[in-house]
Amino acid sequence: MESSSGSAPEFDYLFKLLMIGDSGVGKSSLLLSFTSDTFEDLSPTIGVDFKVKHVTLGGKKLKLAIWDTAGQERFKTLTSSYYRGAQGIIMVYDVTRRDTFTNLHDIWAKEIDLYSTNQDCIKMLVCNKVDKIDVDIGSSTVAKGVSHQMKMTMKKAVDDANKLSEGYLCM
Repeated sequence: MESSSGSAPEFDYLFKLLMIGDSGVGKSSLLLSFTSDTFEDLSPTIGVDFKVKHVTLGGKKLKLAIWDTAGQERFKTLTSSYYRGAQGIIMVYDVTRRDTFTNLHDIWAKEIDLYSTNQDCIKMLVCNKVDKIDVDIGSSTVAKGVSHQMKMTMKKAVDDANKLSEGYLCM
């Protein structure tokens, strides 16, 4: 816990959350929406971005340190250090791009197995951009199966900060 010169601690618990997924799936937009209640399309992240959100849940003050990772292949050499100590990992895919769904299993789940140092790490699958199409390319049934197989919670993200907050806080 942190405290400043004898004053009460700023928070009761600190949680490190990591957002992963292909480039362009909307990780940065989701993070911005959660931390600042705004929603915008952003340029791809270079390396890693980091935001902090303070919330109160069950009477406890939580400090959420959320790491937004770049999805580009050229930044893969940096990723092992990002996973270290993460209590939660949010896997994001874009429902309008089937390859981003396929890569959850083919790339991202393998990275979690390889680099995550926390055996109790909570994982959540976020289906992003559900407002862009009528039918989910990584169909909801298949996505639910994948999330169950990988022992993670599944949430659908929309540009509604309240619904998005529920996803982060359920971790």
